[in-house]
Amino acid sequence: MATLLPDQRNDYYLSEAARVGIHKPILAALYAVHGQPQLPDGELGLGIYPVNRVGPDQVNTFPEQVQYAANTVRSLTDSLTAEGWQGRDLWNASESRYSDRLLRTLAAGYRPPASDTSAALLEASDFNTLKDAYLADIVYDYEADQLPHNPAHLDKALLAFAERVPPHYGRLGFQRQALLEAVRLWRKLDSHEAVLEALEISEPVSQADETALDQALVNFVQGAVRYYSGYPYQREALLRLVQLWRQMDSREETIQWLASHDPHAHEANLHIIDPALIAFVQHLPGQYKGQGDQRFALTEAYRLWQQLASRAMALESLGVDPRTVVQQADDKTALTETAAQIDQGLLAFIKSVPQTYQETETQREALIRLVQIWRRLEGRIPTLQALCDDLRRMERAQRHAVEAMPAPEAAPQPPRPPRWTPENVQLAASIVPNGNFTWAEATHGGTRLPPNQATIDAMVRIAALAQQARDRIGRPFKVTSWYRPPEINARVGGASQSRHIIGDAIDFYCDGLSGNQLYWALDPWWPGGLGRYRRFPYLAHLDARGYRARWTH
Repeated sequence: MATLLPDQRNDYYLSEAARVGIHKPILAALYAVHGQPQLPDGELGLGIYPVNRVGPDQVNTFPEQVQYAANTVRSLTDSLTAEGWQGRDLWNASESRYSDRLLRTLAAGYRPPASDTSAALLEASDFNTLKDAYLADIVYDYEADQLPHNPAHLDKALLAFAERVPPHYGRLGFQRQALLEAVRLWRKLDSHEAVLEALEISEPVSQADETALDQALVNFVQGAVRYYSGYPYQREALLRLVQLWRQMDSREETIQWLASHDPHAHEANLHIIDPALIAFVQHLPGQYKGQGDQRFALTEAYRLWQQLASRAMALESLGVDPRTVVQQADDKTALTETAAQIDQGLLAFIKSVPQTYQETETQREALIRLVQIWRRLEGRIPTLQALCDDLRRMERAQRHAVEAMPAPEAAPQPPRPPRWTPENVQLAASIVPNGNFTWAEATHGGTRLPPNQATIDAMVRIAALAQQARDRIGRPFKVTSWYRPPEINARVGGASQSRHIIGDAIDFYCDGLSGNQLYWALDPWWPGGLGRYRRFPYLAHLDARGYRARWTH
């Protein structure tokens, strides 16, 4: 029976640790130390056995072992807290991990009280072995993310961040989720439904209830700052708040961000409004009427984007001499022509923004200023709030609603060159005229660009032949591998003489057809190499070598 991979087990640890608010490495350590019981699914357990109302059928799979191990660790820490243990007794703040005292208690095993129906029996283990496994998993997590383990001043940074949450709460969906998670972990609840019930918010949440919910969440954060005592579950609640609020990849990355950034600088998270800015920009060309205030808004955005000192310099950059505008003050026809020229340049600029926006502070501030002037808002703060309002509407809008994020528009493609070279490859372009195979397919999405003209020519050669093959089969070829640099070819186990290194080989499949069917259909006429894979029965291989070759791997 196939067993789980280490990363798959780790995913269960992460999920359950986040659910109950414990430190994930303790679950990995319990698995490493116990390796029992032997489970029907072929896996090994975390030393968790049925007890009280937890029956054998509730802990006989690996996911259930992890679930009840997490519940049991939480139950143990709850009981120790009730006995008078303080946060410092449970947590080693200087090393950002559970204390040796708690690890010794875990190693001694734990039988939950009969009233605790969600926890199971934890077998005893060796303290030193448990501690070593626990520390090893902490080190692995940070090294896997290539992050230094820097726990200094974590609690201070968490509280500083939490203090700034209420004034920066924009009622966005992900912010509300972050707060709900924080409440859930702090109050040791297992679902957001339980949080709503605890906050006396009925479901489904009405608009009035939503306002009450937001106020309750803000009140919670303010109370959490006042009553924080350093208990592990409180720390995990605030870490989860920061992670989801900042939309970070992992707990470890969140800790590193807190160590290297000013937790008071909430407004530095302005990238969250980028979708609203891009949506605004995409709607502008259809709303532009050539009115003076609209032209001024676009000109000002263009000036700030290009970092020009004056509006006159912006006009010069658009190809208009400001002195000419002044001289034409009484010539309506000339002014109209000049305005049309300015409008053409401004609209070309604004249409290019979705492709050229690099999320720099200069570019973002230019777009924020554009929104402010266009909507006639009083200042920067009301503009940011208006953009957050746009985001909320976009979160909830149906796909075809006016409030929904508009579909992105592709940039105009440059003309095809007379000959492809390493310098002029266009990822979206077909390799051969009117063909189906693109440079994006051939280069693995642009990550494996051809290094020289010989590789380019080889890729063009196989594209032309493969197009003939595709036309004969009458179905799209789904390319899984084309050009592979030598180091990548070696890493994926390719042959040392693989034609993929040359650039004139493709592996592909066709929906609904087996590799054998493709092989038989192409065999009579294909002039180069043709292969199939016994291990991958739907995959086929073509290459453009100068002689016929047939093989089955």
